[in-house]
This record gives sequence, structure tokens and C-alpha cells, in this order.
Amino acid sequence: MFQRLLVAALAALSLAAVLSAPVQAVPQRTAAAVFPAEIIGEDFPDPDAFEQNGTWYAYSTNNGRGHVPVASAPSASGPWTIRGDAMPGGPSAGWAQSGRTWAPDVYANPDGTYTLTYTAWHKASGRQCIGVATATSPLGPFNPVGSAPLICPLELGGAIDANTFVANDGTRYLVWKNDGNAIGQPSTLWLTRTANNGTTLAGGNAALLTSSGIIEAPDLVQRGSQYVLFFSGGGYTDCNYLTSYATSPSLNGPWTTAFRPLMTTATFDNHICGPGGADFLGDKVFVHGWVNGSRHLYVADVGWANDYPVVRGSRVRYEAERGTLNHCQVRANAAGASDGKVVAYIDFADSWVENSVFAPVAGGYTLHVGYANGSGATASHGLVVNGNNQGSVSYPVTGWDNWQQSSVQVTLNAGWNTIRLTKGDLYTEVDYLELQ
Repeated sequence: MFQRLLVAALAALSLAAVLSAPVQAVPQRTAAAVFPAEIIGEDFPDPDAFEQNGTWYAYSTNNGRGHVPVASAPSASGPWTIRGDAMPGGPSAGWAQSGRTWAPDVYANPDGTYTLTYTAWHKASGRQCIGVATATSPLGPFNPVGSAPLICPLELGGAIDANTFVANDGTRYLVWKNDGNAIGQPSTLWLTRTANNGTTLAGGNAALLTSSGIIEAPDLVQRGSQYVLFFSGGGYTDCNYLTSYATSPSLNGPWTTAFRPLMTTATFDNHICGPGGADFLGDKVFVHGWVNGSRHLYVADVGWANDYPVVRGSRVRYEAERGTLNHCQVRANAAGASDGKVVAYIDFADSWVENSVFAPVAGGYTLHVGYANGSGATASHGLVVNGNNQGSVSYPVTGWDNWQQSSVQVTLNAGWNTIRLTKGDLYTEVDYLELQ
């Protein structure tokens, strides 16, 4: 779901008020919402992935497969094969012990080598700290560098969840979290410049986001107009784990947190339990979710709507009243409505409300319309998508100001689409559209 900034940007779009009748042909409906695909059906949490020369590689937190399990595939969707332990010797014996080797991050260096940044169990303190290892193959073996951790602020609870970020100008950084949650203190996501293929630090630490709750697993992406900082929140042990993000025009901030989380169990209609540990790579996102006591690996399509992320299968809400209205009006102070406003009086032959929605890829989606119907019988609206008739939306009786949802399948193009609701049977007020 989007933050207020995206909704405001959407409201500012100039939409054509096409008054001519839509074409009569009704396109064949494709399948409804497409949810993330499970690609590794066993424990593979806190994923990191990248593609090189036509092969995809993925790494996970330690489990029965080893310290840093590694898998490969010919495409992001698979088939994936577990290839063993990328760091069979374990974390650095100089400062770490085995058993809690978490959240690996592997980066392919320009010189053909690979750098692994990992979180491990600090022997002297019992906290978690960040170490680094290198290899000449993405499958390993990765060999730890040095006899001390790369980042280990014990006074802040230690450090976890390092992620490599290389800016468009070539400057290389690590994004990481101080584990304040481990000592009952706030946690901060930090940005630190690195050198020597990410094996040494080259600057001070810049604070990005701070929270008294759970904020972890950072993943930083640079888009054309802004930086997008993804992070996980909530307890990772159950379905309350989620993925959200913040945006900023500069690495120096200020950072604006999304109004609604991007991925939750609810936004996926329970198809993934606790979607977290996300790794975004262009038009794909890799994310883990709970299945029978293990965290399996999923992949989903990602689109970028004016440089804001949209994940296929995760609901995105668009307030109806922020669209373009013709011969109808906004009713404010609507009790119980999303954002307190709805579109009302879609009562005439030429009445309609039109919103722009974003689809990461072309295909079938589910459109959920938030509505209230006090007409006394089932009502409807005509449904026009990109100027083409795609049937209608039916609204069972709810009573006025009793907001429910009605869902239909729609076929969309990749990118921006227009959805227009026109006068149908009886009368219904529209609160919002959710695209999934």
C-alpha cells in the first residue's frame, strides 16, 4: 500500500474525461490476483539474491544446510537447487562462534571476487556483530577476513542485518541495524561507507531511521527521484512480521515512512505468513514467510509507480474521492470511511468516478471496491478499464455508512491504468479501490 505522498501524486494526475461510450466488447477475464510464488519449500530465511551471467544465486540465515546456505537457479522463479554451505568453515574463529550466523549479503565485485557480509555470534559478549568474508565463486567457499568484526557497537546492543548499497555514483556503503532491541533500547538503521570491496570501513555512521519497536533487515534502493529504504517490522517469529519502507530525496534525509506497510499477511490475504527479510532487485522481490514452523522463500513481481514500490499480489489502496469525478460529488465526514470521505451521488446516466491504478506487470488482478449500499436491494456500477467495458461491480445491501468490499477480476496493462465506475442499478457510495 502507498503512503500519502503517492496518493497525493496520483490525485494530481491529469485524467482525460472521456465522455464517449466505451467499446462494447468485453475482454476475456484472466485469473484474479497473482500472489508471490514459493520457490524454496524449506527453511531459507532472511534471503539475499543476485543474478550474474544468467544464473540466480540466493543465500539464507544458518539452518540445517549450513552456516550460509546457498541456492542457484536459471531464473528468479526457479527451479531452485540448494547447492550447500557457502561458508563451510563458519564465521571468523577470531571473534565469532557458530550457531547464529544470520542475514548474509553477497555482492559481486568488479574484479570478479565476491564479498559476503554476515551477522554472527560474538564470543566475548554474546551479542551479534557483523563480519565479512570473501570468495572467488558465488558458491564459495567464503573465507572470513580478519580476526575482529567489521561492525560491533556493543554499547548499542551489537549490529545485525548488513546490506550492501552502491549508489549511482559508485560509492559503496553498508546499511545495517544496531540491535537495540536486544538490550531494551531503540534501534537505528545506519549507513556506513566502505572500501576495499566492502571489507573495510571508510567513513562514519549516518543514522537513517530510529524506532523504539522492531525495525530491521534494511535494503536500500536508489530510484530516479529518490532513495527507498525497505525494512522489516513486528516480531519475526509469527505472522505479524511485515515489510515497509521510507523514502528520501537524499541519503542525508529527511526520511518519510510509508503511510501503510508494503507487505503484510493481510495485504496478501494470508497467502504469506509474516512477509519479511525482503530483498529487492529491480522488478523482483525475494521475501520469506512462515510455513509449518519454517520460513520458506517466495518471489514476486515489483513495479515502480513514480518511483514508489508496488508488489504484485499485495493490496494497494486508492481513495476514490481523489480521482476524477463527473456529475457526482465527494461526501465529507462519512462515518467509518477510509480517510473520512467517499464519492456519493453517482446517480445519473453521465455520473462516474475514475481513478488511476498501477499494475507491476500486465495480466489479471483483483479489484476490491469499498462501498456502502443503503438502497434496499443489490446495486451495481458499470466497470470501465482503460476505456473498455469489463462488466460491472455488484454491491449487496449493507446500509449507509456500513462499509464493506465487493471484489471483481480485471485485466490490466503494465504500468498506469484507469478504472472508471459508472451509474448502474440503484445507488451506492464508493469509499476506495484496492488493487491486488
